[in-house]
Amino acid sequence: MSRSRIVEESRILEVLRASRHGPMKPKQMARALDLPPADYKPFRAQLREMETRGAVYRVKGGRYASPDRISLITGRVSTIRSGDAFIRPEEADEQDVFVRQGELATAMDGDKVVVRIEGRPKGRNPTGRVIKVLERAHPTVVGTYHRSRKIGYVVPLDPKMGPDIMIPWGDEGEAREGDVVVVGIVAYGARRHGPTGEVERILGPMSDPGVDVLSVLFGHGLSLEFDRAVETAAAAFAERPVEVTDDREDWRDRLVFTIDPADAKDHDDALSIRRLDGDRFEVGIHIADVSYYVPKGGPVDLEALDRGTSVYLVDRVVPMLPHSLSSGACSLRPDEDRYAFSVVATLDARGEVLERRFARTVVRSRHKLAYETVAEVLAGDASIDEETDTAIRDLDRVARALRARREARGSIDFDMPEARVVLGDDGAPVDIQRVERLDSHRLVEDYMLLANEVVAKAGTAKKMPVLYRVHEPPTVERIEKLREFLATLGHTLPRRSLRPRDLAAVLERVKGRPEEALVSTVVLRSMQRARYAPENLGHFGLALEHYAHFTSPIRRYPDLVTHRALVRVLLERKDPPTEWTEELSEVADRCSWREQAATQAERDSVELKKIEFMERHLGEEFEGSVAGVTSFGFFVLLDRFFVEGLVHVNALDDDYYEFREGEYALVGSRRGRRFRLGDRVRVQVARVDKEERHVDFLLIEASARGAGV
Repeated sequence: MSRSRIVEESRILEVLRASRHGPMKPKQMARALDLPPADYKPFRAQLREMETRGAVYRVKGGRYASPDRISLITGRVSTIRSGDAFIRPEEADEQDVFVRQGELATAMDGDKVVVRIEGRPKGRNPTGRVIKVLERAHPTVVGTYHRSRKIGYVVPLDPKMGPDIMIPWGDEGEAREGDVVVVGIVAYGARRHGPTGEVERILGPMSDPGVDVLSVLFGHGLSLEFDRAVETAAAAFAERPVEVTDDREDWRDRLVFTIDPADAKDHDDALSIRRLDGDRFEVGIHIADVSYYVPKGGPVDLEALDRGTSVYLVDRVVPMLPHSLSSGACSLRPDEDRYAFSVVATLDARGEVLERRFARTVVRSRHKLAYETVAEVLAGDASIDEETDTAIRDLDRVARALRARREARGSIDFDMPEARVVLGDDGAPVDIQRVERLDSHRLVEDYMLLANEVVAKAGTAKKMPVLYRVHEPPTVERIEKLREFLATLGHTLPRRSLRPRDLAAVLERVKGRPEEALVSTVVLRSMQRARYAPENLGHFGLALEHYAHFTSPIRRYPDLVTHRALVRVLLERKDPPTEWTEELSEVADRCSWREQAATQAERDSVELKKIEFMERHLGEEFEGSVAGVTSFGFFVLLDRFFVEGLVHVNALDDDYYEFREGEYALVGSRRGRRFRLGDRVRVQVARVDKEERHVDFLLIEASARGAGV
């Protein structure tokens, strides 16, 4: 990621934007920048490198322009169900650009592209067309192989991957009709010709055990294996002895412990607490010192950046770091000396931070505690030992104070239900259970939020090259839609600038009421997506001015970036290299994209197992709630198994139904019967299709009145 720069990119863009004669040739730019002749050749190389990233655009005559001066935007493709797409711009202040399927050229979901703005319709997203693909997100695609008389072809399992891929005779290998295969794309085609490829790997029929999760794994470009050079480098660092040196504090005699899921292998964080005089507590939030083991620019670092994050599939973990580090040397395992980066905060009983400091430490975790065990201790139903029990109760006391302060400032907590698929020894799903949010989950979350906020404040104050976790307020258009919708239910939003506490107040008012699920869903959908950025733009949902990710460097690359900056600036008291700042935007974009891909992969793997589970429940009836409404029907989330399926509009034979987007409802044109978000229904499992990844329901019974009626 490190690049040699002759001129700051910001200066190049300033010159291009200030040009009165349009795009400029490199020599014109060099004169405007007062470059000496010796720097001209590397300056040309810098321009070419910027062009490959979309930072500048080259037009006819070898002239360069700033993309925004010629109505161009660089971003990533996000395909929707219809085949159309939105381009998510890299620049935070730009709107998503709507591109129709026919204007995508050869771009696929996730590709980094240049789009030309061709229209700005009032009240809607700008429209455009893709003119250049800068980076392909998917060199391979997973799909089902079929034969025709003249040629083979693969239908992508993910509809967002675009058209069928042609497989010339001889390039199918040993693939047979109906096999799930991994296809390497040889040519992406043109506007009128689809892509062509060759079969690289045969996974087998979708009905075979394990093929479903493998299809997700390869479909999202995930790799369980690391290159030998990466494994070797990681193993070499992992073998380093843990020693107490002059630059580290020795915390091994303190009570420190981890709290994680019972089956966790990588332990990023540990906690400690010590009661001081009066009503004050010293809390230690100890995070694995991954930056010590992963030097910047080395093979392990470059692989970690490429992956961006660990991915937690339904039956396995795809780690960001090799196991010798992720579950070995970096993991804060019990009864083993480990290097940590610690945030040590002094707090009072009201949760106010009185003092804070940062230190590289050596810790020795005394216990590997499960969330369930800690919850039992807090409830008085279990005991570990007197010292640990007291520490857990003290941590909980301060955590509750931190939570109260967060709620007072308007932090939004949706507390949406989650499901966990229980697998048998053969990998088949045997149950789907609701994940209960325990007090111990909240306890750990409170301290992680505290550490992330404290770190972000330090990053802002010292102008450090950290990646902030930003969550911008809803757009004006979304706020207006939300305001109109809430008004139909008798709830109001203030006309002034929207604050987090305004939405938190609405959610509090509907708790326990029939419209709670409906309002929570609509409020959530009005939010923008959280992302990484080099600028501190605040976090709307948490009602924080400063927020960054710091507490999970084993599994998130942005946390590792932040660790390096903290060590360099606060502990070593050195200025960070210039390139650390210059590359932040590109790293932020990549990490945001990889996070989204990982989240989708995790969801896909869970959904596939849910679908497999429902195959044994064909014909059975279940209670549920309407979880989504579209023009082609409504989705129902089952109470018992948290499985979502579609009641297609064609299956509603009592009327002709009209989709009313603003009301989140399907409404019968003659009788006025309504199906709305949150409505209670009873459905029958009618069809399960693992390959197409969906479940169809038939409506048996609907509640007489909807959630908001």
